[in-house]
Amino acid sequence: MAWFFLVLAGLLEIVWATAMKQSAGFTRILPTVIMVVAMIASFWLLAVAMRTLPLGTSYTVWVGIGAVGAFIVGIALFGEPVTPVRLLAAGLIVAGIVTMKLAS
Repeated sequence: MAWFFLVLAGLLEIVWATAMKQSAGFTRILPTVIMVVAMIASFWLLAVAMRTLPLGTSYTVWVGIGAVGAFIVGIALFGEPVTPVRLLAAGLIVAGIVTMKLAS
């Protein structure tokens, strides 16, 4: 269950990061509220996962899911550029996440 909670926490990190972008510097109320709720839930699920999983593994995987997810959302929703170097960087993050999973 810890891995399930950790993945869910990572997905919520994508939600709050996206909502933060859409909040326009916290000037739009609905995205700001979504951000705060998703952030609290994400941190809580991360803490639950850390009851069982090592700190380094938990935090690295959580950040990695959020980073790669935000990268994908940025491309899909906000038209951010897709370059070979950016794809390589995202691929390396995914490789790190997989390696952390295999190592624990």
